[in-house]
Amino acid sequence: MRFSIFSLARQALAGHSGWPAQWRDPAPKASYDAVIVGAGGHGLATAYYLAREHGLTNIAVLEKGWLGGGNTGRNTTIIRSNYLWEESEAIYEHAVKLWETLAQELNYNVMYSPRGVMMLAHNVHDIQIFKRHVHANRLAGIDNEWLTPEQAKEFCPPLNISREARYPVLGAALQRRGGVARHDAVAWGYARGADRLGVDIIQNCEVTGIRRDAAGAVAGVDTTRGPIATRKIGVVAAGHTSVIMAMAGLRMPLESYPLQALVSEPIKPIMPCVVMSNTIHAYVSQSDKGELVIGAGTDAYVSYSQTGALHVTTHTLDAISDLFPVTRRLKMLRNWGGIVDVTPDRSPIIGRTPVPGLYVNCGWGTGGFKATPGSGHVFAATIARDEPHPIAAPFTLERFRTGRLIDEAAAAAVAH
Repeated sequence: MRFSIFSLARQALAGHSGWPAQWRDPAPKASYDAVIVGAGGHGLATAYYLAREHGLTNIAVLEKGWLGGGNTGRNTTIIRSNYLWEESEAIYEHAVKLWETLAQELNYNVMYSPRGVMMLAHNVHDIQIFKRHVHANRLAGIDNEWLTPEQAKEFCPPLNISREARYPVLGAALQRRGGVARHDAVAWGYARGADRLGVDIIQNCEVTGIRRDAAGAVAGVDTTRGPIATRKIGVVAAGHTSVIMAMAGLRMPLESYPLQALVSEPIKPIMPCVVMSNTIHAYVSQSDKGELVIGAGTDAYVSYSQTGALHVTTHTLDAISDLFPVTRRLKMLRNWGGIVDVTPDRSPIIGRTPVPGLYVNCGWGTGGFKATPGSGHVFAATIARDEPHPIAAPFTLERFRTGRLIDEAAAAAVAH
């Protein structure tokens, strides 16, 4: 007997986590008050908050594949808010605060673990910029602290702080409230919550066109399961936003790149926190199953590939082996690439578009997972009220016209 990945997920959820034994798998209705394109973490969170906080329950979430089968299932689960610019601090800190109570909110264990995120400094420039982050975060009421190499090793014993190391550790910035969560559990938790509030989550339903009325406003979508009428469309389709927005005649300031990651064979717990290195663009944590979850960088060339170039992961593994010599004999189980949308300033776009009734949430680059609850929360408010949520207001498309950019990547050197 053949099973789809999602049918197996249904069985696991029904037996393990209180998911309804009869999952509502509805056929699309002729019309909805709002349609969300993309059933990943951000899209499902948006639908949940639209229903939970704004009373819009006649909502459809359309997914061309299966729930959580895109970037949500391919990320490295890091959560933090220690960004530099005030706009970034606000959205990511909003998300962290929601993460802290999300399991209780959804009545679903998303396995949020605030084990700490430590960012290593390898040169004078790293020291200066991380100390700048520490001061900026503290001014904003966000926790962050500076550690000496010895304090960093005390917090993470496997770390190599030898001065003869290829990448010597000169210090580290630590956000103790940072950590990880279970990526697929987040999607399932929001899906279950939205489903119970009456939202239709429709899988295997690819959007093939966006309909507009005589005045140019949104009128509905064409899908592989038939046309759907609606006056509000929220596009949250990481990696393929440009394709969907082009259906409405909009060209987005986005490029898509494979972002690579890999996991090791499972071992006993050795990694007590998340460790990141901007200089060598590598980061590592340990999953609840014992695998080391290792993040690499983006490819140098735009692509929709979900594998990416081998030399990127090879460089990352060299660096991880130097920083954590105990890992040198580990075998890697698998590697993959998630497709990330990147904007010119490496910050997201959240808000309205020039097409009335069409909203977009995209361009998170490498920082999407950590923002999931905050992103869905502010995007839902923007759609419901047809005006930007105050936290989302700086991230509108207009900033590329006015020049008021939020160049977080230049400030942080990496945006994971």
